[in-house]
Amino acid sequence: MSEVTEYIAIGRRKSASARVRLRPGTGKIIVNKREFEDYFPTESMRGFAVQPLVLTGKQADFDVVANISGGGNIGQAGALRHGITRALMEYNAELRPILKAAGMVTRDSKEKERKKPGRPGARKRFQFSKR
Repeated sequence: MSEVTEYIAIGRRKSASARVRLRPGTGKIIVNKREFEDYFPTESMRGFAVQPLVLTGKQADFDVVANISGGGNIGQAGALRHGITRALMEYNAELRPILKAAGMVTRDSKEKERKKPGRPGARKRFQFSKR
């Protein structure tokens, strides 16, 4: 029985997290059991998410199945991009320098800062009144 090779990785950006499975295939992308074009409506988000595949020239070689949770649209696209990058590095470690130079290996760690006591927001202050 022949087993299908699968490269699994987790990508994160801000508060979004993407579990990505990379399988040899034809370039089909499924996100949360929906078509890629339906899940990410704008071309810029789709382009951002598939950057690692385009950069390495593997766009037509792999099918991507991803489960994404948390965050907003852009954060989720970034998490998918990070997950695809990690899965590609698992597939072939020699792709790392190319992806690293493009800044795709590093996780975007920006998180929302907590609200502080005695303030209306994390850093915002109430209006100052001298008298």
